[in-house]
Amino acid sequence: MIFAGAMERIAADTRGRTLSRYCGLAFTAIAAIAVSVWAAPGPAGILGTGLGIVMLAIAFVDARHFIIPNALTFAALVLALTDAALRQGWEGVLIALLRGAVLASIFLAARIVYRWLRQREGIGLGDVKLAGVAGAWLTWTMLPIVVEVAALAALAAYALRWLVGGRTVQRLTRVPFGLFFAPAIWLCWLLEAKLAFP
Repeated sequence: MIFAGAMERIAADTRGRTLSRYCGLAFTAIAAIAVSVWAAPGPAGILGTGLGIVMLAIAFVDARHFIIPNALTFAALVLALTDAALRQGWEGVLIALLRGAVLASIFLAARIVYRWLRQREGIGLGDVKLAGVAGAWLTWTMLPIVVEVAALAALAAYALRWLVGGRTVQRLTRVPFGLFFAPAIWLCWLLEAKLAFP
């Protein structure tokens, strides 16, 4: 009887946390939609809304499962190329693909070098593909900034985890980089959009 009651309380608590988590996600998605449309009027804002929602989904999945689904990455890339085509035609699409290929290649090279030096994986292929998405969405100037923002956010989050939460952070602690990289991509797009549409 006591065990059954305890299990019911745990299940209710889990449902409550799940419900609050999904409510938080819904609120964040609505906020991303509103801010995207505010920052960039017209089709650019609608595509930016799509970017915000997809980046939120990537962050959520990577935080829980340490994986970035290919379908979400592909959706973000399609949105980026559509945005580039609407703004600059085929030339814009080619430039977006070039930026994406360059940033993805840098991440892939870092992945290969890390594995060669440390004999273990350090950067996931999902992060490499997400770097391609970042390159397709952002300008050349913004590419180093988005990587820096994501890296600093990850370091700050794990430092807080160590300082405030008392959780140990070790050399081999896994970091879901997409949790930080995906929102950084949307935030940097937002900054560029607001500068382009004052």
